Amino acid sequence: MQVGAHVSVAGGVDNAVERELDVGGNCGQIFTTSPQVWQHPDIGDDEAAAFREGTAAKLDGPWVIHSSYLVNLCTPKDDLRRKSIESMQAEVDAADALDIDYVNVHLGAHTGAGVDGGLDNAASALDELDIPEGVTVLIESDAGSGTKLGGEFEHLAEVIDRSEQELDVCLDTAHAFAAGYDLSTEEGVNETIAEFDDVVGLDHLKCIHLNDSKHECGTNKDEHAHIGEGLIGEKGMRTLINHDDLADVPLVLETPNEDGKGFAWNIDRVQELRD
Repeated sequence: MQVGAHVSVAGGVDNAVERELDVGGNCGQIFTTSPQVWQHPDIGDDEAAAFREGTAAKLDGPWVIHSSYLVNLCTPKDDLRRKSIESMQAEVDAADALDIDYVNVHLGAHTGAGVDGGLDNAASALDELDIPEGVTVLIESDAGSGTKLGGEFEHLAEVIDRSEQELDVCLDTAHAFAAGYDLSTEEGVNETIAEFDDVVGLDHLKCIHLNDSKHECGTNKDEHAHIGEGLIGEKGMRTLINHDDLADVPLVLETPNEDGKGFAWNIDRVQELRD
């Protein structure tokens, strides 16, 4: 099973490898810079080499770079669109330098452009990227609050269809639950996965952000909980973790660090729930 967590790159991106091992992960996710500011990655050649070598020697699964939270691909605002494209270009270039397979991004909010206009904006923004060979952009499912897009599987499918890039998807379980896909029962999980396959295609599912939810299904509230201790619960999480159609999809945790439980506890919990 490929399971890991989002770990820090403090002190150098190469430190992420040991941090992932420390929490019991064999794959993982990083920010290359602070996600709250417009800042491009600054990764030295030696640092990149140490990251690549450590990953190859010690980890089994892929890394994912999570893009800045400021990126908004759906925006109708020219300045924000330009900054978003520039930020994404820097991230896919960093992924290339680090031999990282995936760069994950939220579609963002259309802020008045409308759903159709926002999806067009996102697809055309992605089309402006020069994505290196071996790097794939993953568009992430969203909780769907306000004018944010990605809460419906149809949004993800439309961007894939409208873009000239070869795009894939990261499904966030807490986001999907908040957006109205009931993952708390075996029946609900099976129906959601079948719907994803019908609308998007399971061949596009390359990563799962495995997070429980602190809020009820369909509330559009994005707040993550420990595995099995939120409103998705143990039954839903167990079904997801053991679902045959998801067996080869890497699981990356973005669970809280609270109540004396961090990533190591949550990764152990995932492994306990694996049949």
